[in-house]
Amino acid sequence: MSGKNLISAEDMMRFKGRHVLITGAAAGIGRAMSIRFATAGANLTLVDRNPALLEKAATQAATHGVEVRTHTLDVAQHQQIEDFWQKLEDKDLPDTLINNAGIYPSSNFTEMNPSFFERTIKVNMESAMWMCQQFIKRRLAVGGIIINVASIEAILPFKSEMVPYAMSKAGVLALTRGLAHDYGSKGFRINAILPGAIRTPGTMSMVKKALSGVKLSMWRTGYDFQRRLALRRWGRPDEVATVTLFLASGLASYIQGALIPVDGGFLSS
Repeated sequence: MSGKNLISAEDMMRFKGRHVLITGAAAGIGRAMSIRFATAGANLTLVDRNPALLEKAATQAATHGVEVRTHTLDVAQHQQIEDFWQKLEDKDLPDTLINNAGIYPSSNFTEMNPSFFERTIKVNMESAMWMCQQFIKRRLAVGGIIINVASIEAILPFKSEMVPYAMSKAGVLALTRGLAHDYGSKGFRINAILPGAIRTPGTMSMVKKALSGVKLSMWRTGYDFQRRLALRRWGRPDEVATVTLFLASGLASYIQGALIPVDGGFLSS
């Protein structure tokens, strides 16, 4: 491509006229994503099970002059996902799906019960699968972009009593690569990000428990974890959001089936 025909990087990062759907959008990384995409000009559909926090996130995103819709939805319930997509009119279809919803529960493996395991799998992995299925079905003729949020623990578990969580996020990686292989030729660009050491309400709650002495074993885990961070600091939710913005933009047009850590160097240390 000649220089005069080259699309500028600035234009490739513009999202005006785009429509992005984000699950788990009420707080933490999901909320940061909604704000970041709003600043880039994207219209938004925000999904979460917490209506009060969801409306706060939507109000903040709307200050950037974009259209924001909200839907209260428990993504662990397959029927609720189906109902959501059935009610979504073609004119309101998103061109980008970000599966961010997730939970971070811990349990002693020998004491874990089926309901605990099933909820973890349903929220973290199955919800992404069913959302992807509906998105691909509705956009099969035109393609689209999918970004799944996994975790560094899918690659390298570091915290004890997180076996179901690690399993669920490893499933997200397999889902991402399988769909990237099957639907890349049909116009879908599908990738995953692996956050780690991000300061969210959930991770900070775990830190407070460790500091309060609720679980002394967490002190050692936290110390070992901190030592592995090549950047020597925890990340901000917006630092995950900007990577997601890049993957959804034209700058990432030849990235497919990638698993991109956003972890301050944890996996490389």
